[in-house]
Order: sequence, then structure tokens, then C-alpha cells
Amino acid sequence: MREAGRADARFAPELLVAAQGGAQGIRAALFDVDGVLTDGRIYVGEHGEAFKAFSTLDGQGLKLLAAGGIEPVVVTGRDSAAVRRRVADLGLAHAVYGAADKLAAAEGVLAALGLGWDAVAAIGDDWPDLPLLERAVFSCAPPQAHADVLAMVDHVTCAAAGHGAAREFCDLLLMAAGQYGRLLQAQRRTLDGA
Repeated sequence: MREAGRADARFAPELLVAAQGGAQGIRAALFDVDGVLTDGRIYVGEHGEAFKAFSTLDGQGLKLLAAGGIEPVVVTGRDSAAVRRRVADLGLAHAVYGAADKLAAAEGVLAALGLGWDAVAAIGDDWPDLPLLERAVFSCAPPQAHADVLAMVDHVTCAAAGHGAAREFCDLLLMAAGQYGRLLQAQRRTLDGA
């Protein structure tokens, strides 16, 4: 049987140590949608409706992040019913849709939360995300991100966009903040307290 709470091999000790410097004080995490929470593809039906596929692993990660005291914030350049539905289903309190200027959008949410960039982590995949990634104390990207993004982030996930990259980012932040083990143990408890 595996040891409970054992660190995943994707989270090398040196990465956790580096992340802890910034993640100790992380209070909010910014998430792009297309290319992070989805694989970046957009399916358009004959009537113009957009379809997107989301990972349940990523959704659980966003919920765990909030339970661990880190506010998940979605900042997306597109607005669609599919994204709004997913954000609502996850119970996320903060999202900005159709943000042409992601920096201005993020700064508005951070001001409302009373937070500065020294308390923010971010994950993105393309040029519109660069202003957020450059300012965040800890930045991350999925491996399929644009080369300019990959060159400047603190961490590139092992998991692909839309297939667990956001969960990996969430898990890393929770581990670095010392919340991962507590949340895992709480999840493993049964209803009868055993």
C-alpha cells in the first residue's frame, strides 16, 4: 500500500522549496481558460454555439484550492456560456469573462480582494497571459504553452492543458502552503469517522 500523502514525483523537492518561497503567502491564484482549463480547442456548432471540454481533476483542484485558503480567480479573454456554466458549477466566486486586457481585469479583482501581486500565483499559456505571469510571485504554464510563456514561467506542468495541468498547479500551491496533507486526510475520512 502506498504511503498516505506521499509527494508526487512531479513535485521534486527543489521545486517545492522554490515554490514555498512564494507560495507561503499566496492568497489568490489566477487561471486562464482556453489552453489551461481546456486543451485550447474550441468546438463550434452549426448555430455558433461553443463547446469546451473540462477536466474533472482540474475542477476538483480549484475546489481544493479554495478549501485551502487560496482564492481561485478565472480571467479569460473569451466569454461563453460553457465557461460561465463551468465556473458556476464549481462555485467559484471570482471570474472575469471577455477580458481584452487581462492585467486590468486581474487588478480589479485583486483590489476587491485587498491583495497585491506578492500574494498571487498564475497559470497561463499565451501572450495575453504574460502580464499576469510576469507579476505573479509564482507562475506556471502547461507544456503546450507558447514558447515565450514557457521561457519565463517558474514551472511547466507535466500534465497537459485540459488534462490535469491546473490540478497539478493547485496541488503544488497546496503542498507548498502546507495544506495538501490536511485536505487529503479530510477527504479520506468516512462518514462514520473511521
